[in-house]
Amino acid sequence: MLGIVKERLFTPGPTPLLLEAQARALAAGNVHHRTEAFRKVMVETLALLKYYYDTRNDVLIFASSGTGAMEGSVANLLSPGERMLIGTAGKFGERWLGLAKAFGIEAVTVESPYGQPVNIDAMKQKLASDGPFRAVCIQATETSTAVMNDVRALGEVVKNYPETALVVDAITGLGTSDLRIDEWGLDIVIGGSQKAVMIPPGLAFASVSEKAWGLIAKSKLPRFYFDFAKERKNQAKGETAYTPATTLIIALNAALEYIKKLGRENLIANAALLAEASRVAAQALGLKLFAESSPANAATAVCAPAGVDSGAIVKELRTRFGAIIANGQGSMKGQIFRLAHLGYYDITDLFAVFAALEIVLLKLGQKVELGSSVRAVQEVYLRHAGGQ
Repeated sequence: MLGIVKERLFTPGPTPLLLEAQARALAAGNVHHRTEAFRKVMVETLALLKYYYDTRNDVLIFASSGTGAMEGSVANLLSPGERMLIGTAGKFGERWLGLAKAFGIEAVTVESPYGQPVNIDAMKQKLASDGPFRAVCIQATETSTAVMNDVRALGEVVKNYPETALVVDAITGLGTSDLRIDEWGLDIVIGGSQKAVMIPPGLAFASVSEKAWGLIAKSKLPRFYFDFAKERKNQAKGETAYTPATTLIIALNAALEYIKKLGRENLIANAALLAEASRVAAQALGLKLFAESSPANAATAVCAPAGVDSGAIVKELRTRFGAIIANGQGSMKGQIFRLAHLGYYDITDLFAVFAALEIVLLKLGQKVELGSSVRAVQEVYLRHAGGQ
């Protein structure tokens, strides 16, 4: 290692922090949550969340990871004896199965191999032949494999089932892909703070449609902390049912203001540009993309070269260059590495990480033409920049 090595995050969460958001949170100090000053911030933040989500539906905030809102969706929608239809193609899709088991809910599964999107036609067939289902659950982006699912097509199907809610884990899909929540009929959409909104972990979000509220009113599963109706009532007044993560909400307020100034569509376009450049750059190095179809904008999954453990690539990037990327999960550990580009990333970050990756691959005994992947990133940038 030579000289100073700065640590840089290229993981799907946590992601790089928006510094002005952190500065505002620190400057606010230890704000009490039962004050008019904080209520004002809360009301503003909820309105900004609706902009970020691009929805007219209620959006709730919870002090938890995104998994908390996933659990809340199950607990608030279902009753004993009711069933869920789950589309899974990776570790986070499998999390729905774990939640169904925890609540004693029967789950019917449509499973696709890792690296492929969920088969929506198969979901449609299951809805028609194996129902009724109270909830249909899927990921907008399966972060473990960097694959994007067609939630639009699934939404068009579930719209025809008035007693069934479509629940979408969009924790890495929000801010990276076009999600038209109201138009597509996405009834509950889940987000998290450590992703495209560029603040630390600790907050979960859930948008809830009027259709979902009607089903929640009928639900009989027990819940206490993740009680959506209770939070709806309190958050309408700028409060939360229980002690909120005040500094994170203040940071979220600043981050969402930044996103509104930048433009939600520009945040999404940025992720799409970086994703395209990452895929082209990896292929310029002779590497195979893991997601052969429907690749995500949030992250890019790349197969390690034959005979190389992806963990060695992850370790070398961190040790030599302070660049932190993600290994594969579950059966994909050692097989793939994942490079994220959602939130506070720009094209210069890609120049740096691919230059570093070239050296790492060279040191691991791979044949590499230095500069080839960086050139590929530059060419994608120039193609999109046009006359700018």
